Amino acid sequence: MQTNEKPDAGLLEAWKEDSRAGVQKELQRYARRQKQQREKYEDFYRRLSFEQEYWSRGFQTVAGVDEVGRGPLAGPVTTAAVVLPEDFSLTEVNDSKTLSAKKREELETKIKEAAVAWSVVHIEADEIDRLNIYQATKKAMRTAVANLEPAPDALLVDAMALPLHIEQQSLVQGDSRSVSIAAASILAKVERDRYMQYYHTLYPDYDFASNKGYGTRNHLDGLKRLGGCAIHRYSFQPVAGFHRP
Repeated sequence: MQTNEKPDAGLLEAWKEDSRAGVQKELQRYARRQKQQREKYEDFYRRLSFEQEYWSRGFQTVAGVDEVGRGPLAGPVTTAAVVLPEDFSLTEVNDSKTLSAKKREELETKIKEAAVAWSVVHIEADEIDRLNIYQATKKAMRTAVANLEPAPDALLVDAMALPLHIEQQSLVQGDSRSVSIAAASILAKVERDRYMQYYHTLYPDYDFASNKGYGTRNHLDGLKRLGGCAIHRYSFQPVAGFHRP
């Protein structure tokens, strides 16, 4: 039989009355799809509960804040802040680490189109070395929040408290618990990956296009052969054993 992804009520009743094996299999497939869709929506609205709590208390511009790139040996730490509207319903938005590069890029466009406001900030390696990675990440997050227009009146921050006079909540593993933080994680990840693709064209011997600055074998081999380059973090081991060019 020919499948129908969205059967109407009449067709569903006809399927239920039809005893043919093929029809009953299609009915079962439809039931499974419906169950998966319900579970997806239930998960999405569970992850929207932190935002909904703030909205219910009268806060209007709730920003999710996240970072990527704290661990690599090279490249910037990148943060994003995103204010989503109360009618946001893009259920695919989730922790960027769980999504393919292609899906992240698709969602980046949709998030930017739907967002009330968004901001992405990079802190480069030399400033990371001056400040330390924790303080550099905190500075990038503060700057991303400051760049939002309209300014947020509440923050949901991934695993960090920011020294700002704004109502906020720090959530451990926030990118998997809050839709707004997940949206920020996607914007930050896509933008940082683009940066590392560009840096690969300048420093191809370190294979930044593939490793995004993390210490893979190819990256470490390049480091041993050539020493560090301008975007390496010389406060990180094993880069600390080399001199900044």
